Amino acid sequence: MSISSGAVRRKARNAPTGIVIEPHTLARTAIVTLLERELAGWTFIDMISTASLDKALGMDVRLITLDLAGRGVRSSSLLDDLAAVAARFPKAPIALLSDTDDISIAAQALQMGIRGFFTTALPIEIALAGLRLVLAGGVFCPHPLGAFADDAALHVVPVEGQREPKRLRSDGLILADFTPREADVLAELQCGSSNKVIAGKLNLSGHTVKMHLQHIMRKLQVQNRTEVVARLGGRSSPGDGAAVT
Repeated sequence: MSISSGAVRRKARNAPTGIVIEPHTLARTAIVTLLERELAGWTFIDMISTASLDKALGMDVRLITLDLAGRGVRSSSLLDDLAAVAARFPKAPIALLSDTDDISIAAQALQMGIRGFFTTALPIEIALAGLRLVLAGGVFCPHPLGAFADDAALHVVPVEGQREPKRLRSDGLILADFTPREADVLAELQCGSSNKVIAGKLNLSGHTVKMHLQHIMRKLQVQNRTEVVARLGGRSSPGDGAAVT
């Protein structure tokens, strides 16, 4: 098995680890550089293919990005890649990178268990907000695909077995819409951060944080922070039973 030179970008094996699987050197390097800047303290391993996955065994792998590389979602090649990932890192969410904005492909990917569908047309800030949502336990897909704006929405599919929002989409997915800033707040909330910590990290006022939390709870149809965390899976901070405290 081969692995690209400089694949292990940081050496701390106990650090959260991300794997970037991308056949093109320039794209692979750019993605890793961006993720290193966004997720300081993480270890990143870049690979040409899933043939090198064993290099990351024993590491705390929390994210895997995989390039669709022009393949069909149901192609044997992609299915083999997904099976290889699942066999080694069954708990790691997979983010799929695609050069197509075909909504049917995105829907199929989400139905197959992909946690994030990212197209090359996405603005960086939207992609990063979507990435944070995936890491927080949500599922990201841009909408409408191929028509992005500053207020483009993010979407999360509730975990199976949990109470579902009433609104259904025609593709069969049950979705709640989040703005990029709401996704940032949600990601911090999923990590157990208090309102004060969230405000400090995101450079927001306490009032603005409460406003975003109210919007998040309304969209998820829950009554308090604890239910938000329970809906998507995460760590509650002390005293989170109150609605927006």
